[in-house]
Amino acid sequence: MNGDQLIAKLLKKESVDWISCFPAQTLIEACSVEGIRPILCRQERAGVNMADAYSRINNGNKIGVFTMQHGPGAENAFGGVAQAYADNVPILLIPGGSTEERVGVHPGFDAVPNYQHITKWAARIESVERIPGMISRAFTHLKHGRPGPVLLELPSDVGSAEVPGDIEDYEPVKTHKSCASTEDVRDIMKAMLKANKPMISAGQGTLYAEATDELIELSELINVPVMTTLPGKSAFPEDHHLSLGSSGSTCTLMVDRFLQTTDFILGIGTSFAISNFAAPMPEETTKAQITNTPEDLNRDYRIEYGAVGDAKLVLQQLIEEAKIQLGEHGRGDVHNVREEIKTIREEFYNEWGPRLTSSEVPISPYRVFHDLMNTVDPKEVIVTHDSGYPRNQLVPFWPALTPRSYIGWGKSTQLGYGLGLALGSKIAAPDKTPINIMGDAAFGMSGLDIETAARSGLGTVTIVLNNGVMTHYYDHFPHATENWKSNELGGNYAETASSLGAHGERVADPKDIIPAVNKAMKVAKEGQPALIEFITKEEENVSNYGN
Repeated sequence: MNGDQLIAKLLKKESVDWISCFPAQTLIEACSVEGIRPILCRQERAGVNMADAYSRINNGNKIGVFTMQHGPGAENAFGGVAQAYADNVPILLIPGGSTEERVGVHPGFDAVPNYQHITKWAARIESVERIPGMISRAFTHLKHGRPGPVLLELPSDVGSAEVPGDIEDYEPVKTHKSCASTEDVRDIMKAMLKANKPMISAGQGTLYAEATDELIELSELINVPVMTTLPGKSAFPEDHHLSLGSSGSTCTLMVDRFLQTTDFILGIGTSFAISNFAAPMPEETTKAQITNTPEDLNRDYRIEYGAVGDAKLVLQQLIEEAKIQLGEHGRGDVHNVREEIKTIREEFYNEWGPRLTSSEVPISPYRVFHDLMNTVDPKEVIVTHDSGYPRNQLVPFWPALTPRSYIGWGKSTQLGYGLGLALGSKIAAPDKTPINIMGDAAFGMSGLDIETAARSGLGTVTIVLNNGVMTHYYDHFPHATENWKSNELGGNYAETASSLGAHGERVADPKDIIPAVNKAMKVAKEGQPALIEFITKEEENVSNYGN
């Protein structure tokens, strides 16, 4: 047995049953022989994105793995890893590496130092004897604390080296979680119950902790409404009477109104990061934060109350504390919160209804979203978006009803990210149909990986909003736009998808949206990817309100 084969066996013990990859990398063959399915992508970044989605949908209980060639493979994967790092996603990267005598010699690319700023931990396996210990350390980092990518470089001479017979049996890494201080929990609950208009902001940590049930129970017990962050979207059901919806660069009117009037915000599983893709927290409002990452406390906002621990466990503590302070049945609608949310929600949809139901041609993207969400079952799909206007327009309106039925992202905003997420989601949840919504510019970044889906039997639906331009970019380069048409794009993406083995359809009339969606969903459920290209207008209106 050589080093490659040993790593494959240890990955199998860590419940890895597939890897995304791009050659040349000898680990691919070793994994295949071990029963770990390799899925070869068309570009490294897409492979990283696939592993990313797999980890997200599994809430880090299973880890997505990407392996690639040393040198150019590691160079090409960099952008995808930077995105996963920004969005706090645990993935394992195993690039090949130079032999010992060539490490650090120009012009060779040395992955370990170059990746240290976009990984949680990056290290080189320097000898075959160290493989078990390094794999164990990698999965320990992946399963504890702030989630993030981990890189283990596998030099070619280590991968081919013979494994000594005295290496001990490997035990998979166990995950350890902690509760918060009982005093911190008591103080948070006491302050929240004294507030006149408290609210909860639930982040992605709530999803990783699989704490949706506890979040619902707490909000109902103390009658406090919940908003979710962009990456936390789907942590709280958006058809619940205490749901305010989600917020990123854009938000629902309910989120905006409550952020304007709240006097207490409890962040659960969120970093409270200041970002273009996170709702700004009101400066003067009292803030409390529950996190498993202590360095997030007081990072961007001053926190008056804090608790460090796993979101699910701390929510359980808060529920028990609420029952102590309020009684077993909690409290009713003390501030008429539910009626207020209902009233604002009606105002919100009255304002946006004309766009959502518009029959104009070219098609409004809002009409596409409206017909899509009224055709598919939001509980049976996994929806994600791409960067820019597709994300900004979709987030406030798509009803995320169950955990991980939506992948929101945006701390970094690379075009083309969504397609790889859809493919990885299908591997993680084969009974669901992932739907990726992207613009024509995003298709140009990653569209060839439609062929990866076709070759691999991954039934996904890709929706391309083709308006022929990069929306609103004329403001960035007006002279170049006027004289050189620098903001214009072109192509028939449905025909491209068909040539790559997918079902492709082009739609220009609003009345054809629903039939096209039904056909695409049918095709996807049979294992073939589908792409619908909608000819849309350049729509610059978004629900950003106070953002």
